[in-house]
Amino acid sequence: MYFKNISISRATVQDVKAITALLNSAYRGEDSKKGWTTEADLIAGEVRTSSESLQKIIEQPNSVMLKFTDSTKNIVGCVNLQQHEATIYLGMLSVSPILQKAGIGKQLLAAADEYALQQNCSSIYMTVITQRTELINWYNRHGYNDTGERKPFIEDDETGKHLQKLEFMVLEKNLIPA
Repeated sequence: MYFKNISISRATVQDVKAITALLNSAYRGEDSKKGWTTEADLIAGEVRTSSESLQKIIEQPNSVMLKFTDSTKNIVGCVNLQQHEATIYLGMLSVSPILQKAGIGKQLLAAADEYALQQNCSSIYMTVITQRTELINWYNRHGYNDTGERKPFIEDDETGKHLQKLEFMVLEKNLIPA
């Protein structure tokens, strides 16, 4: 697998601790409020995922976790890509809250496109909490469109208490090979 940006590479189980910390800081708790993509006002708690859950995702067949490292080799961004036949599910796109708006997310999306095309996939889809309009608008600007499909966001014991009723919107981007 080749990526144009040398800061982006495939994560391994050795990266689980650092990526778990990144995901939790980007989505939950006070640290997440330093960025613009927090879910802290929608979901209480400090945990988005556990190391155990993340390791299962990394080891899952047809799943790859990409990591974005800075000049000191710290992991400051990540995204999970799971292949389902000719489509890729994109999840866990995260950037350190203090580095958001620096273009890292955009580079991770480009790497996701590149990976999907390498796997001969025709589209990438994701789910986003419907209340996160600023994030949905950002994805729209990067080629993702609302499919009209909605999915329930079921509260569990790991990812925090929902502060209101939440559901997911399914967004999809069709890929055109260059």
